[in-house]
Amino acid sequence: MTEQLYHTDSYLKEFDALITRVDEGERAVVLDRTAFYPGGGGQPADRGALTVGSAMYPVKRARHAGGDLLHYLEGDDPLPEPGAEAHGALDWERRYALMRTHTAMHILCGVVWRDYGAQVTGGNMEPLSGRMDFEFETMHADLVAEIEGKINAEVAAAHDVRVAILPRAEAFAIPDLIRTKINLLPEHIQEVRTIEIVGLDLQADGGTHVANTSEVGRLTVADYKSKGRINKRIYLEVAP
Repeated sequence: MTEQLYHTDSYLKEFDALITRVDEGERAVVLDRTAFYPGGGGQPADRGALTVGSAMYPVKRARHAGGDLLHYLEGDDPLPEPGAEAHGALDWERRYALMRTHTAMHILCGVVWRDYGAQVTGGNMEPLSGRMDFEFETMHADLVAEIEGKINAEVAAAHDVRVAILPRAEAFAIPDLIRTKINLLPEHIQEVRTIEIVGLDLQADGGTHVANTSEVGRLTVADYKSKGRINKRIYLEVAP
């Protein structure tokens, strides 16, 4: 199984690894360890580069393949051989923007759950922008402005963001750990990674985050829409 370095160190920009498998049909390789996030929970997969000997392969994305992670390689160089040493480097500017954005989405989710009791029904993000759907019956400009003020107050409060990996039974003993309307955590997963914004929010989450809310920066609710009788969408932007 690929060791997922991003689970414990979101700030790891480069790493060394061994190629354990080559998939010629997919033009992809499996590494014994990786800092490339494969996407999930609305966060896109990382991009970057993999250097093997004198060849440098752009990595356009990674994805889960069972217990392994496939790294999809661009370029025309012949694929490397299994057992070769590789050096990975993330597109750090993009990754850090996604870390800030993902933490911003958790701030939004935490405020909406704490103050309005609304569950999440969906969400997605790109670097420095995202959208999240909530179970609101009504939404209006005054409420949106109120939410924007509250989430920026939580950014300014400089909450620490902590990661923990817990046994499934221990994790699910935590009240309201799953904030989505549907629990998307597969039954076979026996360890649950949690993200805690200290004093605001605690959720099961596999993505990458900043270490303190002060890193997120100014947040703007760019728009909001009704997506159904009890489904309202909030569009969030993070300052560059």
